[in-house]
Amino acid sequence: MSQPPRRSRGFRQAASLVAAPIRSAAEGRGFAVARLLTHWEETVGPETAARARPVKISHSRGSFGATLTLLTTGAHAPLLEMQLPQIRDRVNACYGYNAVSRVKLTQTAPTGFAQGHAQLGQPRQAPSAPDPETRRAAAALAAGIDDPDLQAALTRLAELKLAREGRKNRKACL
Repeated sequence: MSQPPRRSRGFRQAASLVAAPIRSAAEGRGFAVARLLTHWEETVGPETAARARPVKISHSRGSFGATLTLLTTGAHAPLLEMQLPQIRDRVNACYGYNAVSRVKLTQTAPTGFAQGHAQLGQPRQAPSAPDPETRRAAAALAAGIDDPDLQAALTRLAELKLAREGRKNRKACL
């Protein structure tokens, strides 16, 4: 007779909750190590990360090593072409061995044209400031905290949560 699986007690790290979905999504594109995707800027540097992003790793049957496909725009392609040996070395350092033998540039995504029109290196838009009523409600929720840094962090978290309450969930299943 097998025993039922034991339930964990206490808190779990947030990373452990999303590890499996991230791994399956990365493996679908050939990335055995999701760290290359999640830490792309740290791996190749901020200038290169602003010009290109990894979209696929393909393994050929006849040769050793994989081919990394990078998505870039037309103007950045010549600059990146000169940096391909350095990019390959940095990616292999991320893997810990010579996993990638070739780096290929594309100006359209391998899955279709819609993904190829991505804006590379564009700054993210800052969230809009909440209205005064939301700010007062958030400050009231964090009023009992003595530590000023913790109180400021909790106030900001409450502002974001209260501002989002009225909106539809973008990721809800249709």
